[in-house]
Amino acid sequence: MNQKINHSLQLILLDRDGVINEDSPDFIRSADQWQPIAGSIEAIVMLQQRYAVAICTNQSGIGRGHFDVATLHKMHEKMNRLVKASGGKPVDVFFCPHKPDAGCDCRKPKPGLLQTAMAAQHHSATDTLYVGDSEKDLLAANAAGCHGSLVLTGKGQQTRLTPAGQANERVAENLISLARALTEQHSDV
Repeated sequence: MNQKINHSLQLILLDRDGVINEDSPDFIRSADQWQPIAGSIEAIVMLQQRYAVAICTNQSGIGRGHFDVATLHKMHEKMNRLVKASGGKPVDVFFCPHKPDAGCDCRKPKPGLLQTAMAAQHHSATDTLYVGDSEKDLLAANAAGCHGSLVLTGKGQQTRLTPAGQANERVAENLISLARALTEQHSDV
């Protein structure tokens, strides 16, 4: 990661598709299709050793009728089984089920989903980092007033070329490299 982050961080919020698991332009529609990116489960466990960790994800596949909430929960149960098997604890998931044109306050790039997660986790924006791979993620972090970090997995390479991606100075190759950088940084305090 190319910039140090405030040592007061206490909460790490993660986008899901493209950050933790492989993304698909046709949506991840089942637990079988949900496949972790190499090192992402280990990264979550590593982050949990020093920070509270939760997930904030747009899941418009629900609103579009591609899958239902029960199927989404099965995906997250699979993820949490992998996290537990690696020595971590289950991760809370906050999601927006709405289509892009729904006008809700929870769909990123609006800040509602991140604000809900921060309130539920009892942390403020100043001690929160949101990690994503899309311009919407970076804009949501900015709108919520928290720190933002871009990973280059998923849509990250393309996002790096956008105005929000170019303005963001915190970039990591993937979630595991970010977790290692934060852990090393934390131990320097």
